[in-house]
Amino acid sequence: MALPDWSEVRSLEPKTLTTLFAEDGDRLTGLSGDVAGIHFDWSKTHLTAEAVAGFARIAETMELGRKRDALYAGEAVNVTEGRAAEHGAERGEGAPESVAQARMFQARMRALIDAIEAEALGPVRHILHIGIGGSALGPDLLVDSLGRDMNRYDVAIVSNVDGVALEDAFDRFDPQATIVAIASKTFTTTETLLNARSALDWLVEGGVEDPYGRVVALTAAPDKAVEWGVDETRVLPFAESVGGRYSLWSSIGFPAALALGWDAFEELLEGAAEMDRHFRFTPLAANAPVLAAFADLYYTQVRGCETRAVFAYDQRLALLPSYLQQLEMESNGKRVTADGQPVAWPTSPITWGGVGTDAQHAVFQLLHQGTHLVPVEFVASIESGDALDPDHHRQLLLNAFAQGAALMAGRANDDAARAYPGDRPSTTLLLDRVDPRTLGALIAFYEARTFVNAVMTGINPFDQFGVELGKEMAKAADRGGQDFDASTTDLIRRAFG
Repeated sequence: MALPDWSEVRSLEPKTLTTLFAEDGDRLTGLSGDVAGIHFDWSKTHLTAEAVAGFARIAETMELGRKRDALYAGEAVNVTEGRAAEHGAERGEGAPESVAQARMFQARMRALIDAIEAEALGPVRHILHIGIGGSALGPDLLVDSLGRDMNRYDVAIVSNVDGVALEDAFDRFDPQATIVAIASKTFTTTETLLNARSALDWLVEGGVEDPYGRVVALTAAPDKAVEWGVDETRVLPFAESVGGRYSLWSSIGFPAALALGWDAFEELLEGAAEMDRHFRFTPLAANAPVLAAFADLYYTQVRGCETRAVFAYDQRLALLPSYLQQLEMESNGKRVTADGQPVAWPTSPITWGGVGTDAQHAVFQLLHQGTHLVPVEFVASIESGDALDPDHHRQLLLNAFAQGAALMAGRANDDAARAYPGDRPSTTLLLDRVDPRTLGALIAFYEARTFVNAVMTGINPFDQFGVELGKEMAKAADRGGQDFDASTTDLIRRAFG
């Protein structure tokens, strides 16, 4: 396979951000744009027209255009597992047969939601969603971001196998009025099924005569769900070609579709489809996911940055950094190319972040005056989510904008402890509002950006074998069939005797 050659972009003369603005009066125009209700501003990064052109030539070498087409055509872009990655088909952008199947599965989900709303399963006030990884992070983000104004049910998303997490939900919910959604692509996930068994026990203890009648399965392995005990009429399938961390658009999004309403779920899908169309058909120099990936690559490949920070200056997007951690690091945290050769360049940076303005009083000290160069991403919304004094939202946005300006400009001081070096990059994503359509576009943007980064670094973003080793060893230890090092053996002895 082709290999990326970073020499051209690494040879470009480095200039400070303030110099770049001074030398180019059109810099803001050339490095910003609007798509699907989101304004993107990369002008406070060190990207230049020359850097964008250099990365575009690498994209041509790495066949980004062809691989993007292959992704949406339903070809086997997940080369290590020999299958497609068809999350785009869930929102109508993919191979016609895959889009048709996705719509059929969505119609099945809507029919069950209609039945629940009609109280065919009895009175329902609570949704207990049990999953882990992509089976939990996506629904959790949707419900937390949009549920303050739209939730029609109480929702708890439980992923941790720690029983405390389940008990918190049990304490809040009435088992007689609860639907339990079990989300597992394979329906073999140990943590999820253990939590599901405990939820069934809770239903029984709460006097529910038919506990399995309160269970909905969300899975790509419907036969296993039926074998586990879920009635076929309450199994909501999705395609095997939809990866877990890309699955919120499928039946994995059931708790959001039920809690927020089907119209909101359809708006979410359409917002994502709008971003898909932009990604598919817009030239590279004006393509939001592509430009974002080029900025990512500048800092990993040219400046040697090992992390990227994302700060949501909106409480409704508080879970976005956690969602992106899995999307980006599970997808692109790889050390071999798509054909199995060792990678000789950086792949995924470490994604981390938090919520503004809280983070300003926790981690921004390092960002402004620390020894690490960390590209920062600000995500905010023009329209507020509260009904309080408008000054709350005004101060929130002013803080976001001022932090980006301060990172770039810095401030000199004769006292070194009070000096800010500046020239620290940031990107801003400014949403018109936090609603289903815009949130769908935002998540689809991050998916496409992740894909571009993977293509440019020659890796496969759709497998995740690194997740398995520790889980396999834990299972073996539970059976008594695993020899550990002295430290681990001692820890097990101390915990279990």
